[in-house]
Amino acid sequence: MAKLERILIANRGEIALRAIRTIKEMGKKAIAVYSTADKDAHYVKLADAAICIGGEKSSESYLNIPAIISAAEIAEADAIFPGYGFLSENQQFVEICNLHGIKFIGPSLEVMQLMSDKSKAKEVMKKAGVPVVPGSEGAIKNVEEAKKIAKEIGYPVILKAASGGGGKGMRVVEDESYIENAYLAAESEAISAFGDGTIYMEKFIKNPRHIEVQLLGDSHGNVVHLGERDCSLQRRHQKMIEESPAVFLDDATRAKLHETAVRAAKAIGYENAGTIEFLVDADKNFYFMEMNTRLQVEHPVSEMVSGIDIVEWMIRIAEGEKLFSQEEVALKGHAIECRINAEDPAKFIPSPGKIKSWIAPGGKDVRMDTHVYCGYIVPPYYDSMIAKLIVWGEDRTKAIAKMKRALEEFEVSGIKTTIEFHKKMMENPDFIENNFDTKYIDEKYLS
Repeated sequence: MAKLERILIANRGEIALRAIRTIKEMGKKAIAVYSTADKDAHYVKLADAAICIGGEKSSESYLNIPAIISAAEIAEADAIFPGYGFLSENQQFVEICNLHGIKFIGPSLEVMQLMSDKSKAKEVMKKAGVPVVPGSEGAIKNVEEAKKIAKEIGYPVILKAASGGGGKGMRVVEDESYIENAYLAAESEAISAFGDGTIYMEKFIKNPRHIEVQLLGDSHGNVVHLGERDCSLQRRHQKMIEESPAVFLDDATRAKLHETAVRAAKAIGYENAGTIEFLVDADKNFYFMEMNTRLQVEHPVSEMVSGIDIVEWMIRIAEGEKLFSQEEVALKGHAIECRINAEDPAKFIPSPGKIKSWIAPGGKDVRMDTHVYCGYIVPPYYDSMIAKLIVWGEDRTKAIAKMKRALEEFEVSGIKTTIEFHKKMMENPDFIENNFDTKYIDEKYLS
């Protein structure tokens, strides 16, 4: 495949700026797109070209496929980098890119289709010998079938939208008296959020860890991992703090987890960057949860411990380049990422508005991924994340100390942010002692 020269970034915010940096360092042209709400964004000025694609609402701009394709054609882009969110896992978008001869920097349409339906993905993983959570064999037809399956696998169970994500269309059911209402509520929410009311069921694993493996696959059949990330600190299924490695795991379980993830990716012929997410119980048994067929928000922690630029390799893989070997990956130290959201840290209510002051932390092994600056107006139309603060230390204790110091340096006024929440977490004995699970913030911090 020929080298890509002009890459359009079909995204906004910090990931747009992060992609622009790597694209430029590779000697290629970076093309930004923006909505009317983002016309003054800093990354728009840093791109080699920038094209307005519509109004402030996502549906008018970042989800507007015809506008993005038109922008790519006007800019003579030969590839599109999707980032995460928006159209990054939209199969119609990938198909249209293919029809227009524009390289989609991500997995193939066929693999994306396979992994997008979680019930189908589970079946594929079972055939590949990957442990899966006991549950329904595909979609549930109605409430009566839901009751029957729940009895067979035992309560508690969790109902999930087949096309879901971000906690939408999910309900935990403790006993049969609640299952009808939970099923109807999950179905209704799934239709509203995804236009698809298909529901499946799994055994609900109490107090699990959420651990994922970062993968890269090339067009030559090679797959490597860049270690794992512990993403257990979540608020209502939204990740808040991520770290690598997951110190909860012992060496034998970690090796088995990596091997399983690589085997699973090879089984489906996976190409480009992807992540396999697992639930890990208290006895360190792990179960396949889902595969993200895109770049993850928390990819910087894997970059910090591996020294590998994942975005660069996404582009190189899209150009047909062969991957490095697993033996060449040297994972060192410990990295932590804190998501900085424009939210009231007490109630996690969005806090858009003008940033009156912005003093970002710095120092050795401190990384800040952000698109905002003093005077920037945080729009109310998009996700509230405005920055990611990432640090690296020789071990977890040193990484926590560095993150605590960096957060103390971080000053923002004009809007409320989650900086104070993260400061408290870095001093929280349970966090320091690695004593938490996916429900920790909801039950201990918000209850």
